[in-house]
Amino acid sequence: MVRRIEVTGTGGVRLAAWEFTDPPKAGAGSEGARGPGVLLLHGLLGRAAHWAETARWLSTRHRSVALDQRGHGRSDKPAEGPFDRSTYVDDAEAAVEQLGLGPVTLIGHAMGALTAWQLAARRPDLVRALVICDMRASALGAASQREWAEWFRSWPVPFATLADVRRWFGEDDPTLERPNPARGDFFAEVMAERSDGWRPAFSCRQMLRVRETWVQDAHWEELALVECPTLVVRGLDGELGRAEAQEMVRVLPRGQYAEVVDAGHLVHYDQPDGWRRAVEPFLASALPV
Repeated sequence: MVRRIEVTGTGGVRLAAWEFTDPPKAGAGSEGARGPGVLLLHGLLGRAAHWAETARWLSTRHRSVALDQRGHGRSDKPAEGPFDRSTYVDDAEAAVEQLGLGPVTLIGHAMGALTAWQLAARRPDLVRALVICDMRASALGAASQREWAEWFRSWPVPFATLADVRRWFGEDDPTLERPNPARGDFFAEVMAERSDGWRPAFSCRQMLRVRETWVQDAHWEELALVECPTLVVRGLDGELGRAEAQEMVRVLPRGQYAEVVDAGHLVHYDQPDGWRRAVEPFLASALPV
């Protein structure tokens, strides 16, 4: 079962949360009935639905909820934001508290992982475990932001069909080193049909604004403040290099490391079986039944 729950974020922004479990029976306690809470946070351009497979296997032992962050999915996309880091962390904190998930396990991909560890650093009382998926702690720099702007301009929008979306992002995108059908499927899920064809369900202009709030800063100091057990996961072909991932584990007070073979940046989407094998043992040790 999947059900939508509305969460109120900073400034009254409406956020869509998706619970992948049956609701509790009347009179039952939250954690006792549904297991420990897990909040799944997607990356930039993503949406909660990208966590569906992960959320379903988690839901056998946990109360798993995926959040559409502001500007993404079915959540509000305020024209003027705000889209700063503090606001995204505030939104995630509001989701945990309004949904009664705390103390929560946070699982984040890319931007969502940064939000997760910033919340864990801010509210150690609210977070019991953390999974960081393919997100760097070092600054990416202004050149990276320019590359993203150029990449957005290269998109041949509107796409006539979803098959065209899958083909371009999975095969024809010049930034690809080799075909990746899973990447095509990933982007097909964030397109919306318009009168002239298929276009992104988000604003590329807003996404650049969101991204510029973290790419020129390093985030090591906040990482060092995370007190809970933390797993750093990378794909062998992802954006987080092995040396930096291992340094992140060293900086974390209770860090662990895992990598998924044959996976790119979209680790949980590229290789869901390998992702599960990496994450399940960590959760079993961090959240004993």
